[in-house]
Amino acid sequence: MTEINDLIQADRGQDAVAIHLITKAGFEAFAKGLSAGQHASLKAQKFEGDAGSVGIVPDGDGFFAVGGVGDPANLGSYCLAALATNLPEGTYRLVDAQPDDAVFGWLTAHYRFTRYKAEENPVGPRILLTEQVGRMSGYVAEAQAEMLVRDLVNTPAEDMGPAALEAEFKKLAKEHGADLKVTRGDELEQGYPMVHAVGRAAARKHDPRILHLEWGAKDAPVLAIVGKGVCFDSGGLDIKPAAGMRLMKKDMGGAAHAIALAGLIMGAGLKVRLHLLVPAVENAISGPAFRPGDVLPSRKGLTVEIHNTDAEGRLILGDALTRASEEKPELIIDFATLTGAARVALGPDYAAMMARRDETADALIKAGRANGDEPWRLPLPDAYREYLNSDIADIVNAHSNPYAGASVAGLFLDRFVEEGIDWVHFDTFAWRPFPKPGRSKGGTAYGLRASWHMLKERFGS
Repeated sequence: MTEINDLIQADRGQDAVAIHLITKAGFEAFAKGLSAGQHASLKAQKFEGDAGSVGIVPDGDGFFAVGGVGDPANLGSYCLAALATNLPEGTYRLVDAQPDDAVFGWLTAHYRFTRYKAEENPVGPRILLTEQVGRMSGYVAEAQAEMLVRDLVNTPAEDMGPAALEAEFKKLAKEHGADLKVTRGDELEQGYPMVHAVGRAAARKHDPRILHLEWGAKDAPVLAIVGKGVCFDSGGLDIKPAAGMRLMKKDMGGAAHAIALAGLIMGAGLKVRLHLLVPAVENAISGPAFRPGDVLPSRKGLTVEIHNTDAEGRLILGDALTRASEEKPELIIDFATLTGAARVALGPDYAAMMARRDETADALIKAGRANGDEPWRLPLPDAYREYLNSDIADIVNAHSNPYAGASVAGLFLDRFVEEGIDWVHFDTFAWRPFPKPGRSKGGTAYGLRASWHMLKERFGS
């Protein structure tokens, strides 16, 4: 993971390059205080105060920087990211402003994935000084969680299979004193039959498993976090085309979100009894692969007719959500790279969110909007439950018409969550196809900060 701990430091009056934050409307007034040469320099850089723009202004033997923002008094999560991306190595200080949550974007702009290839022409760290360094520790933790998601998702399937996800669980358990139970291979047939069916065709080194971490006081409210851990998805016997398979290393993105969120929860000492569950599998093709037309048993007791082996994520989540429900949690949140329909509906910048309770959905939207991570709510309409009817089983895993794919997948999961439990489902892309300042191309978290800030508000630390 990119090292960011030393990028935010206490301001003790040490030498630093000044950063002036300028709005487009305030640029003319600011420019009047510049020398002719400085004004000419900004003009040559075409800097006029547009949000996200960056300028470097000569000043004696050095320089100062200017950054365009929408509102210097209300900095957003990514408003300093372009500065952190484009400024040279050095130490910086904001003039007449404190960074607050903009620290998050400053930090994530430093992210690099260099496991397999060294960065070309690397730029050294850009350190930001603040008088409120103690308040920044939470944003540093959030940036580290975001970068963990990126690292896990960016890592190819051969190095991020079920065993690697188990290793991440072991790290979490050791760091936070949590209990970990792992059920793998043929042991899954009894308690997690759908996880077993989806993962049984994989090579021995990628045996399926269910990872279950418990942490916190036993008398605290129970919170369950569930993540889809399909470490590679070939589509199974309903095989994907090559183009559709290319990014399937990211199909464990839900697990990455769940692991990162659990780390935030335990690191902050949230007053909950946490259950973190990830079914980790590879949806492979070999003799034991499950087939279209098969009817699978489930932990809940429902039988599931397989219409499409490429709708496997909801199967493994069904068993995991059933197990989570057995703890009688106050809240379940699951994350899954579940449907292409969600991407068609919302594009790559929003996580599709479905929720049983309006107040929980509203709290997540509010928290996400305040922290640059707004989810978009999709419905769980009763009218579409009939799409999952089967002639020979309790339910099918994929409906045959082209309508409401994300919502119908959510309705499938809803059948495996105990009635009355507050439940939220994130259908997350976990991938950014185009870079933006502070948001690199590749693995990305969606809904993570929204969930974290909602949970802090709800449960306290």
